[in-house]
Amino acid sequence: MTDLTLLSGDGALRRVPLVDTSGYTRPEGPLRSRVAYARRHIPGQPADIDWDATLAFRRNVYSWGLGVADAMDTAQRNMGLDAAATRELISRSAEVAREEGGSVVVGVNTDHVEEERITLDEVISAYLEQLHFTEEQGAGPVLMASRHLARVAESADDYRRVYDAVLSRATAPVVLHWLGTAFDPQLAGYFGAPDWQSASAVLLEIIEANADKIAGVKMSLLDASSEVSVRERLPESVRMFTGDDFNYVGLIGGADVPDAPQPRRDPASARQHSDALLGAFAALTPVASAAIQALDAGDPARYLEVLAPTEQLSRQVFAAPTFYYKTGVAFLAWLNGHQPAFQMVGGLHSARSLPHLSRIVELANDAKAFERPELAAERWNGMLRLNGLDA
Repeated sequence: MTDLTLLSGDGALRRVPLVDTSGYTRPEGPLRSRVAYARRHIPGQPADIDWDATLAFRRNVYSWGLGVADAMDTAQRNMGLDAAATRELISRSAEVAREEGGSVVVGVNTDHVEEERITLDEVISAYLEQLHFTEEQGAGPVLMASRHLARVAESADDYRRVYDAVLSRATAPVVLHWLGTAFDPQLAGYFGAPDWQSASAVLLEIIEANADKIAGVKMSLLDASSEVSVRERLPESVRMFTGDDFNYVGLIGGADVPDAPQPRRDPASARQHSDALLGAFAALTPVASAAIQALDAGDPARYLEVLAPTEQLSRQVFAAPTFYYKTGVAFLAWLNGHQPAFQMVGGLHSARSLPHLSRIVELANDAKAFERPELAAERWNGMLRLNGLDA
């Protein structure tokens, strides 16, 4: 088996053996113990999206029993993906979901509006425009945090007003997305407060007032304690989807995997674990599937054995500045053969250094995250040679 060449920060090269990853098998039916979505990205350049690779990537996710979360921040919303391409992605992805019998949710935002500052009524209208389009395509809506709303809102009441107005017009339950400032600094003070305790109280008030319109909430604050706190206060009908790419092993495992590191839980709570809507799972689809299959089989030790090593990899992919995590997701997709070139919308593939990418390679190898190890080694070693390094 081919070796991998690794590059350290001081420019030194070393070789390590590839790890065999042949132990994962696709499930025979739907995954049962957790609802899990992998957030997908977009290979290609502006107005020249590689649709064959993009849609094949989503079919691969369905084959492993996971759902697809599309047209969200992983797909470079607010970072290069234009409004027309977003609409086409939603339409095409929804069609693939129907063909594959899979579950797809997609982002609903206000980012098609070019003006930086708009009124609250215009924020509502922009949300509704994308919401109705999503519903027409048959995809599940994820109501994303809006930069427009963050700019114009003067109080928590403004958030209540906007969300109540949009949710009242939804024809099917939606997922609310709370995206932290590590992912988007322009969302500071979202839900009307700088601290998560006050902001979460507003979020929970919105959910309580619209519980019949809300299927779940996705938290991406990279703070496991805040997620557990909100999770334990949700109405029975509303799921918590973890978006915490630093702490997902314990949050998803919950009481079923007591040996996994996790914040203190209330043992009396009816909510003892989170479901998943994770960008990390876009890079770890077979591993994530194998871990949830282990939970389905009542084997928490196997769950930990499979998934725990991936968390260090995810922390590297999502390292500060965290909003460049998409580069690592696309990089791993290329190494795993899901796109023909390491290219991203707006040239974002250049956002991370070679030593940073080398550490991703090392951790992916250790975590058995390479679906085709020989191909990954060939592509990575070739990338090093292209940059003048002897691989």
